[in-house]
Amino acid sequence: MSLKLSLPRAVEQWFHNLGQKPALAVTVSVLWLLVIGWVAFGWNLGNIGLIDETEPLFAEASRQMLVTGDWITPFFNGETRFDKPALIYWCQAIAYAIMGVNEWAARVPSALAALAAISLGFYTIQWYLAQKDELAGTRNPIRRYVVPGIAAAIMALNPEMIVWGRTGVSDMLLTGCIASALFCFFLGYANQSHGNRVNSKLPNKWYLAFYVLIAGAILTKGPVGIVLPGLIVIAFVLYVGKFWQVWREMRPILGVVIILALSVPWYALVIWRNGWNYINSFFGYHNLERFTEVVNGHSAPWYFYFVVVLLGFAPYSVYIPAALIRLKFWQRSHWRNQERSQQLGLFAAFWFLGVFIFFTIAVTKLPSYVLPLMPAAAILVALLLSDLFPSPETTTTPHPRPSEIKSFRISSWINVIFAIILAIALFNLSQIVGPDPAAPELYELIQKAGLPTFGGIIWSGAAIIIAALLLSYRWQQIIAVNIITFIAFLAIVLMPALFLMDGQRQLPLRQLSAIAVESRQANEELVMVGFKKPSVTFYTQTTVNYIKFSKDALDYIQKQATKKPQPPSLLLLVEQEKFTEMNLPPDDYKSISTKGAYHLVRIPLNTIKKEKLDIS
Repeated sequence: MSLKLSLPRAVEQWFHNLGQKPALAVTVSVLWLLVIGWVAFGWNLGNIGLIDETEPLFAEASRQMLVTGDWITPFFNGETRFDKPALIYWCQAIAYAIMGVNEWAARVPSALAALAAISLGFYTIQWYLAQKDELAGTRNPIRRYVVPGIAAAIMALNPEMIVWGRTGVSDMLLTGCIASALFCFFLGYANQSHGNRVNSKLPNKWYLAFYVLIAGAILTKGPVGIVLPGLIVIAFVLYVGKFWQVWREMRPILGVVIILALSVPWYALVIWRNGWNYINSFFGYHNLERFTEVVNGHSAPWYFYFVVVLLGFAPYSVYIPAALIRLKFWQRSHWRNQERSQQLGLFAAFWFLGVFIFFTIAVTKLPSYVLPLMPAAAILVALLLSDLFPSPETTTTPHPRPSEIKSFRISSWINVIFAIILAIALFNLSQIVGPDPAAPELYELIQKAGLPTFGGIIWSGAAIIIAALLLSYRWQQIIAVNIITFIAFLAIVLMPALFLMDGQRQLPLRQLSAIAVESRQANEELVMVGFKKPSVTFYTQTTVNYIKFSKDALDYIQKQATKKPQPPSLLLLVEQEKFTEMNLPPDDYKSISTKGAYHLVRIPLNTIKKEKLDIS
């Protein structure tokens, strides 16, 4: 009994001492952020090859930018690539210049963007809790440091953030810019107390940072970089009745000048160089059409993002409804009377719902689109958790009052059920997941390694522990159990599965790319038949001719054989099924290597018979 009583006092004393030593507090905070950042984004970041289809498109376009010195127009495989603006390509190209052309450099911008957003989120929540203690005239050092630390861990350690923080595409860079911009807005808004600096010619430093980050978001993904955060901010300040006051504080005309000065020059240059081709492709197809029409077959039902958030923010997603209900954001008069610094929860709710509703309305739907709401979701859950740390000066009860934890308790039981469902799904993974034609042995290897069983045991254990904590009224540890469980699942199951997947799906292509580079003859064209894997272009660092159908490939071979002057030969990278369909006579090709489901063959064009090749 004495141990149970003394341990909380010792912990509280440690956090009290931490609050008295700012340098130590900063050091501990930085170390914590570095640890969770490394676990989530740095661990084995570059030890897995680029993942087809999208990641190599960015990686190779950035490499081309570095090699050619053309920092205006992105190119991939000899063609312009207008899907995204230039900032992600610039960041990757700079990383290549520093670290070399490799997977680490391609992914570092995403990892750093995620870490920056998480760090600013940690600072914002800690500042908010410090202001809350100051207004209440109390001190709660445990809450002030534990809740931001858990919030940062929740923000980093969820499937959506980990996937996109480890992928060399523009989604995490956009999220980093938007999330950091919104954090800066709130800090600028909350620090602007009692009309301070309203008469200043310049907005405060946080508002200025907001404008710079918005420009970065526009340079990362276009108009959505200003439309999305702009809608969130406007809706929030209108709701709290401070629109004109915030308008005067922010000096929006100056802000627009800053945003335009930073973002427009590249758009002007790329349009000047490429004209209507760029305007139609980027603004028309990749922005307007994606919002109003289904693009590339990416359609989904209206409830799509409910599923994405449930799984993408797992296991903490079950607490989001309780976190929103806790705010009672419909009580407008209550929130309008709150100090600005205490409106973080309301702002996070507008942020979360704004992103969710915006992309639910959009016709084209992809899981990565709602990535910018993940930091807001983490804030909501963290603030729900903060209710479990009552100030010692204001309560003598050892546990939070029932009214404060009712919704948390209900969510925690749902958490138990969710963990059990995950465990059952993992135990029966082989019946749920079908075979992968590109890697037919993958799921057999995963089963042999026992990964589904390990995963099922991990989540079963989590369900038991959370249930035990609920029955013993130890509420504060439940979120921590989820974080530890997720880390264990990442280390024991997900990371080994990722290496197995890489070995089955991507390693054969990297190996054949290396063989193709080594064996390629002068002026020999590389042709990919039956599939399109942009990683081959990156790893061979050459232009690849993609041909989808076997018959078209045969026609192309025949055409090259009759061409004057005749090329000496072609290199074909082809799937087994397509190669069988082509039915090439043995004398018409030379097998170079076979890896996984792919063949690399050479077609000497001077041996091709003059009669037309055909599929039997």
